[in-house]
Amino acid sequence: MSGGDSLRESAVFNLAGAVTMVVDDSPFSLTLTSNALAGFGIRPSFAIGSGAEAKQMLADRTVDLLVVDTDMPDIDGFELVRWLRQSAPNPNAFIPVIMTASHIRRGRVAEARDCGANFVVTKPFSPALLLERILWVARDTRPFLEVGDYLGPDRRFRHTDYDGVERRADMLRRKTAMESVSL
Repeated sequence: MSGGDSLRESAVFNLAGAVTMVVDDSPFSLTLTSNALAGFGIRPSFAIGSGAEAKQMLADRTVDLLVVDTDMPDIDGFELVRWLRQSAPNPNAFIPVIMTASHIRRGRVAEARDCGANFVVTKPFSPALLLERILWVARDTRPFLEVGDYLGPDRRFRHTDYDGVERRADMLRRKTAMESVSL
């Protein structure tokens, strides 16, 4: 790990001034998420109950963090994030996005990744888990990519500090050794 990485790991984040938007059509979930954020010192600037209203506000106001539910009746979270990422030069096109979901299948996680979300958190989540994901997103160094119709954080997660055995190389060595024995 380089010195810059360790500095980012130990960085202190003051989230009190962050402009946040929570979007969820369930008043109960909207309140719980907003209260969890408030517990960290983040006062959600916007708590919105519909994707359409969020879209309108995101077009007019700058936000630092978006927490959005995946399933909403008018504009679901996937469509909202897809629109947001394609809204450049709007500065909100590049904000961190955490999606929340009551139940999410593997294919929907892939859809969240492919629409440009930074992370998906399943409900019910603890405030500690939400804070952990917010801090992870704040430390995330993945570049934003524009590839075809995708604009968002690099969908690949790289772990460059892996010190273990490369399994594919090890498997190739074993296969080559077995082939030489069987000849």
